[in-house]
Amino acid sequence: MAIALTWLSHASWLIEVDSHRILLDPFFTDNPAAQTTADSWDSISHVLVSHGHFDHVKDVEAIARRNACPIVCNFEISQWYGDKGFGSGDLPAPIGMNLGGQIELPFGKLKMVPAVHSSTLPDGSPGGTAAGFVLTTGSRSLYFACDTAFFSDMKHYAYGVDVAVLPIGDLYTMGVEDCLHAIQTIEPLAVLPTHYGTWPPIAQDPKTWAEQVRENTSAKPIVLGIGERYEI
Repeated sequence: MAIALTWLSHASWLIEVDSHRILLDPFFTDNPAAQTTADSWDSISHVLVSHGHFDHVKDVEAIARRNACPIVCNFEISQWYGDKGFGSGDLPAPIGMNLGGQIELPFGKLKMVPAVHSSTLPDGSPGGTAAGFVLTTGSRSLYFACDTAFFSDMKHYAYGVDVAVLPIGDLYTMGVEDCLHAIQTIEPLAVLPTHYGTWPPIAQDPKTWAEQVRENTSAKPIVLGIGERYEI
């Protein structure tokens, strides 16, 4: 299977697996780093949501309605979208998961794994537990840590994955130093940074990060500019 990742700024990613186009945590509206808009996305097959914070769910509803595609998220967030009309008419029901659960989807096997982070929805509703995802498609595996602190149990969920996408912004997630610990724990073949550079509090130099990855780990660092694509 052909797999490609495109960084869309902040923690938003386009994941392409053959003809399937999946958006992870789409956040374009009110995102000062975004170079696209919510109404520009067509042919999206699924939207993945890691947790309830506004910078991860801001454009989920608009894109899922536009594409009439399933939202894959935790159980509490699935109920939140159900109250917004998903699961009735032409809108498919959200797919509510929980930590440790996995599901076969048309583009591969998706497992919801722990993340150490908070999760409250924009209207104050409980957002359940924050999560990451491990996607296995064909013989390859990808770990999207999403918003999280470093925690040693990453080795149980993502050890030896082909590609890991890890936050480096600090303040709200792990920073560069803890990201290196995560890479040493997971031992992926390649690693990409995420959740940085959107606002000054999470500004980071990805080139410096990449140098440290090369010096301290065996992983290949891949630094994408916004809108750039990495084929696996």
